[in-house]
Amino acid sequence: MNEDIILENFSKRFSELIKNSSIDISQLAKMLGIKSKSTIYRYMNGEMTPKIPTVKYASDIFNVNPLWLMGYDAPKYNNEKTKKLDNLVSPINILKTIKSDYDYLAPENIVGTINVEKSLVGNGEDYFALKIKGDSMSPVLMENDIAIIKKQENFESGNIVVAIVNHNEATIRKVRKNDTSILLQSFNPNYEPIVFTYDEMKTIPVTIIGVVKQLKREF
Repeated sequence: MNEDIILENFSKRFSELIKNSSIDISQLAKMLGIKSKSTIYRYMNGEMTPKIPTVKYASDIFNVNPLWLMGYDAPKYNNEKTKKLDNLVSPINILKTIKSDYDYLAPENIVGTINVEKSLVGNGEDYFALKIKGDSMSPVLMENDIAIIKKQENFESGNIVVAIVNHNEATIRKVRKNDTSILLQSFNPNYEPIVFTYDEMKTIPVTIIGVVKQLKREF
């Protein structure tokens, strides 16, 4: 690989790969042997040209043709199998946090993406992802697991939902409902369940914004 890097094309393609992956900037910097994540941002903005070995490492991480990543008019993928696998998934935004007093779907609240099978999420527009915090849902949902959530207000008894209570940060709980109330329950027995009547849901308020559809876990 003695070709020069076409910086404008590289930066656009490099940014596209990062946006559509579940790898965050800090993690990618470590994988590439780069000390500061600011260097990654400089690559993405076209402010700095990477060395050829760095491009090769990046192409291996993202399973793309290094010549394509360098900016040349070359196939994006080294083989048709990889291309077909990529076409079977959709990137889902991973959100930093959710509160009712701001637009939690805003770009500045997105901390990364994760690829999820299109058979589950279609093009991904109706879904978002959250990283599990704490141990309230263990051992089913562990800290740092990523929950894939469908945006919806309706739910069934037994669903695992994302709820916002009294405008505080959203919480993930298993929900039970009857004719007069709902119960938000942790899987961890150290946390007491919370019951809200339907009237309280309106006045407190308690808002259900999504239902957990899948769990992603790194081993």
